[in-house]
Amino acid sequence: MIYTTFASVYDRLMDEAMYDEWATYVNQSVLRETGVHPKLLELACGTGDLAVRLQQHGYQVTGLDISEEMLALADQKISEAQLKVPLIQGDMLDLDFPANFDVVTCFDDSLCYLRDSKAVAQTFSNVYRALKPGGIFLFDVHSLYQMDHIFPGYMYNAKFEDLAFMWSSYADDQRAHAVVHELTFFVWDEGIQGYQAIEEIHHERTYAVSDFKQLLTAAGFVNIVATADFGRTEIQSDSERYFFKCNKKN
Repeated sequence: MIYTTFASVYDRLMDEAMYDEWATYVNQSVLRETGVHPKLLELACGTGDLAVRLQQHGYQVTGLDISEEMLALADQKISEAQLKVPLIQGDMLDLDFPANFDVVTCFDDSLCYLRDSKAVAQTFSNVYRALKPGGIFLFDVHSLYQMDHIFPGYMYNAKFEDLAFMWSSYADDQRAHAVVHELTFFVWDEGIQGYQAIEEIHHERTYAVSDFKQLLTAAGFVNIVATADFGRTEIQSDSERYFFKCNKKN
């Protein structure tokens, strides 16, 4: 399972400003269209920072994530914020909700963890079924530029009092527009009074904007808009992320 040891490290490394950006993007996309804070399903909700922000903004949030470790941290943050947000441990590939949500979100390039376009198509179909007629689907993914030019050869290291973290990325030679992230953690173990090395391998893949649009259309979505920079600009050749907004048919 991805995001095991990485859950607590991810929580420490994540830029808090990103959650504010995603919350603003949701508000601008949803309120401009509906004028209200509706019922929202956050896929890949992670450690709950965005769920807390959206619930505080007035949305009725439900969070889903594949990682029990991520959800444990999310539950703690939600409790500390004195909120009630239902959290579900599950895979977006197996998502089977009735048409009960006005909005579904999936941010932080979480869709890039799906193995192939068939898995992406399946997820889009699942989201479509979970939305009410006219409902809004918002998500972001890594761009081709990010996957093909930034990640290959990328390295990052971090050190805390109780652990150290090494991250290296390289191109996946078996798949187009895909990378492999090698994560090594040195975690302090009180029992042995020393550090234990733990390794995780993460795989990510993305596609051209036209491919995402085709898969969304095949799932039934309409009014598909792709942008960059949290919806503020048009997509350029060196954009780092693609942001998508689309609707279920009325």
